[in-house]
Amino acid sequence: MRLYFAAIMTSEPIDAADILAMARRTLAIEAQAVAALTERLDAAFVAAVQAFLACRGRVVVSGMGKSGHIARKIAATLASTGTPAFFVHPAEASHGDLGMITGEDVVLALSNSGESAELTTILPLIKRRGARLIAMTGNAGSTLAREADIHLDARVEQEACPHNLAPTASTTAALALGDALAVATLYARGFTAEDFARTHPGGSLGRRLLVHVRDIMHQGEALPVVREDASLKQALLEMTRKGLGMTAVVDGQGRLAGVFTDGDLRRLFERDVDLRALTIGAVMTRNPRTISQDVLAVEAARLMQEARVNGLLALDQAGRLTGAINMHDLLRAGVV
Repeated sequence: MRLYFAAIMTSEPIDAADILAMARRTLAIEAQAVAALTERLDAAFVAAVQAFLACRGRVVVSGMGKSGHIARKIAATLASTGTPAFFVHPAEASHGDLGMITGEDVVLALSNSGESAELTTILPLIKRRGARLIAMTGNAGSTLAREADIHLDARVEQEACPHNLAPTASTTAALALGDALAVATLYARGFTAEDFARTHPGGSLGRRLLVHVRDIMHQGEALPVVREDASLKQALLEMTRKGLGMTAVVDGQGRLAGVFTDGDLRRLFERDVDLRALTIGAVMTRNPRTISQDVLAVEAARLMQEARVNGLLALDQAGRLTGAINMHDLLRAGVV
């Protein structure tokens, strides 16, 4: 039995099968438009990437209407992947914003028709300033394509709109081509995951790739540490004051000798010993797990999970004890 839905603003029922067919047709047309781009990538695309790499100013991305929305996204993607870029509205450019563009810049202009009046109006001024012009259009014979230093062919056979009017497949193709430019440029630039994190410090990736053990470890007066000849009572008081559930144990020269944890204390209670007579050196865990203070905090999280421990002692490059870190520190830092 077919399902029908009441149409908004009309008394005619909507056939669910027809709706799904139209949606599938839209996706198929847009997928075909993007796939067709791969066959048209040529030396012009390489030249565009080289222009981005050689740019001593900024990449200025511009477009009108739906192309403008795509241009904004391309500018944002370029900026977040190592290519300084920003969007300029072509209509506003005619009323003063053209001053944002310098001769050191590269302008990437988007227009499916290649005849957007707002863009063609400012073309002579862009050229006069000496900025390189890259056009992304669906019409190689258009004014914008002819005037550009580099033309990227983003034409599509048809729009997904059943009337072949609303920008759909053309904007999808332009967006995909813009992504291809950004990714190819970041690859050529040698842009790394760490570089990406530096432009996204507020995100989870930034925290995972920018935070090191030394940034969040307890150090100085906050580091729990006792000498190995200290009494068990002294060690417990140090653990209580510092609140990490453990204390580092050092020898007479201040070198790391072991660690004593809450777990070690629980295990002591299972033994028939006089706790008051014990020194911490007699009951500590020797050769404790440690981590370099210079590694990423996410590595500390991995080691803790693998070893099923809640804390680690941190060492500097010379092997000296410098800090301590536990799982709560990693949680507060947003690393895990």
